[in-house]
Amino acid sequence: MNTSIKTTKLDTKVLLSTLWIVVMINMAYADILGLFIPGAMEEVAKTSISTGMTIPQLMLFGAIMLEIPIAMIILSRVLNYKVNRWANIIASVITIVYVVGMGLLTPHYLFIATIEVVCMLLIATNAWRWRNPENQPE
Repeated sequence: MNTSIKTTKLDTKVLLSTLWIVVMINMAYADILGLFIPGAMEEVAKTSISTGMTIPQLMLFGAIMLEIPIAMIILSRVLNYKVNRWANIIASVITIVYVVGMGLLTPHYLFIATIEVVCMLLIATNAWRWRNPENQPE
């Protein structure tokens, strides 16, 4: 009896898009859970003061940063190889900087941010190693 498990290689576009879905959901849940931490809104006010940005400006910045993974879900599937590869590398680096630089030091955030960073490192690595499928022999 053959008990081996057959695995098939996932298309790179599908893999990248799926990893962006994981990143986006984790980013959203980290923010949602953060709202339940006592003093969270006071921290937003302190950040506003220290950065010189209004709270609406901070929220806009956060919305723009959250939009990167959302856009990459679609873009990973539709962009041509060369643009797709670089878009994934650049978007993952920008998003890692945001997640690490703007994060909280609470246990839930550190846990979720670790998952996000691992996923984005997988995105960048897979995009970096991705070879043009049009140049591959059938």
